[in-house]
Amino acid sequence: MRPALCTLLNMEPEELLNDKEGEAQKESPLKSLEADLKLYNASIKEVAIEIMVEGISLYPIFIAHQHEVKLGEVILDRYELNTNWTINASTLEEFVEIGIIKKQLQEKFLKTYKKPEDFMCIFVIVPEGANFVFYPYVKS
Repeated sequence: MRPALCTLLNMEPEELLNDKEGEAQKESPLKSLEADLKLYNASIKEVAIEIMVEGISLYPIFIAHQHEVKLGEVILDRYELNTNWTINASTLEEFVEIGIIKKQLQEKFLKTYKKPEDFMCIFVIVPEGANFVFYPYVKS
């Protein structure tokens, strides 16, 4: 997803993945996030389905962070679970309401939004910035 889509996005996906050639490689924050997402898989999917079935939103968004974030509601706390990432649950509507996704770019965002029954939409926040990642649910 291009950074122009959201006001808080200032990193390219390649930067989040830390795939720059010729630079000293340090551990990507997404490596530990991927491990946590595998562990959180069933819980996140359950919450996504609940958000949709209860009519709260057709577009659940989960926020992955390692610091305090005042967005959405905490569903998986890294301190309680002894993991690296905390996950909050939110919705597209909240992201538009608070201006993370500009209203005029909402339709463009929806074109990139993947089927929520198959992919979790994760808004990853790291010190360098934030970006959306669509991560497939692990098939049981």
